[in-house]
Amino acid sequence: MGDIQDFWGTPVGWTLITLGEVLLVVVGVLISLAFLLLADRKIWAGVQMRKGPNTVGAFGLLQSFADFIKFLMKEIVIPAGADRTVFLLAPLVSFVLAFIGWAVIPFAPGWVVSNINVGILYLLAMSSLGVYGIIMGGWASNSKYPFLGSLRSAAQMVSYEVSIGFIIVTVILLTGSMNLQTIVEHQSGGFWNWNVLGGGLEKNWPMAFVMVPMMVMFFISALAETNRPPFDLPEAESELVAGYQVEYSSTPYLLFMIGEYSNIVLMCAMISILFFGGWQAPFPTPFLAGWAPILASLFGLVWFAIKIVFWFFMFAMIKAIVPRYRYDQLMRLGWKIFLPTSLVAVAVVAGWRIFTSV
Repeated sequence: MGDIQDFWGTPVGWTLITLGEVLLVVVGVLISLAFLLLADRKIWAGVQMRKGPNTVGAFGLLQSFADFIKFLMKEIVIPAGADRTVFLLAPLVSFVLAFIGWAVIPFAPGWVVSNINVGILYLLAMSSLGVYGIIMGGWASNSKYPFLGSLRSAAQMVSYEVSIGFIIVTVILLTGSMNLQTIVEHQSGGFWNWNVLGGGLEKNWPMAFVMVPMMVMFFISALAETNRPPFDLPEAESELVAGYQVEYSSTPYLLFMIGEYSNIVLMCAMISILFFGGWQAPFPTPFLAGWAPILASLFGLVWFAIKIVFWFFMFAMIKAIVPRYRYDQLMRLGWKIFLPTSLVAVAVVAGWRIFTSV
């Protein structure tokens, strides 16, 4: 027994454990994406009074897997004038960067691949790199419509990353940490301690008037950051045919789509962690003290999944009912409304923390 424990403490053992954790997260996210994509289509169909996918499997549950097989079977078509290397590398970059961010997401107490103290900075860095896959795909296609779509995406994602960054700063000031697990633990004890209500209604109730608008702005900025309707300007079919991915088919297109939906679910997880307590239940759970640690962690995992599904449902509803913005409206919202408002919020939260701690 001692020899086995000693082995897991060696570099080889640590590498095997880490690879196992990474594989578990990637497979889990991919399987969940299959059903969330089906839910997205069913919700959209329901709003439009259609049935949506309902033939492949019970209630259409296997439709996403049938589509996956279809994409794998299709021929990969590369335009004659495209840069073949960059053209094929772009969707792979988008796919990999979309999953790298999940490394610091705490799914339950202690359930995180990499519990680093600067988890938020890591996520901001990975999200800022994500635009490169889109730019590479648009440029390598050697076509004006993909190129225009990629330029739109670059401007859009950079614009809203700024406001997202300042909104996250308000959460950092409230909790005093950039470690995502610490941020979740700071919101324990019931929904009145969640950051969306100021991190504690008993002492910080005035901050609820700041953090509720910050949560709404984060949600809207997440829509723009992931090129999601009503901010899907890089893929606007009526203007750009299909934007940066118009020349893609088969598996490369599938990688782009999986990367986009992975980013959407990651944003749902971030909203849950930063503002709604992550894996914390909305009520105190003293009964968990007598449970085995694995059962307590599973209980937290269920709550975290419920919150992610709720916010994904909100993403799907916005896609179905809100018309697309014009590009000038999109940029004006980001630079003239969200940026100044988030800056004022940072100043207010910082002032509150300073004067209430004296």
